[in-house]
Amino acid sequence: VQLQASGGGLVQAGGSLRLSCAASGRTFSYYRMGWFRQAPGEDREFVGTINWSGERTSYASFVKGRFTISRDNAKNTVYLQMNSLKPADTAIYYCAAVESRRGVVVTHDGYQYWGQGTLVTVSS
Repeated sequence: VQLQASGGGLVQAGGSLRLSCAASGRTFSYYRMGWFRQAPGEDREFVGTINWSGERTSYASFVKGRFTISRDNAKNTVYLQMNSLKPADTAIYYCAAVESRRGVVVTHDGYQYWGQGTLVTVSS
């Protein structure tokens, strides 16, 4: 499956952005989807994940209710709605996919397919 992330940009602290990740190549609903981010000089870190149906999500503790992952299987797209953004959220955000049969995956090495990343910059 091929993934294409979009929606990044520059936003002021306290603002919102919605990232999208469009999938192609195989049946989208076969996959659990995840979002990760990587700040300069930092390791890639888990943001959140959503199961194949969209009914179950899990998030990193730093999200604290600010971010929401959703998906539209009819559009082969997963979304990351980010509210109350902070400068510490500045990073390249990546979407990733893993076959649903592998269960809940929260580590980057557990994902099989990756998008190219989209840059989010939050100014203070």
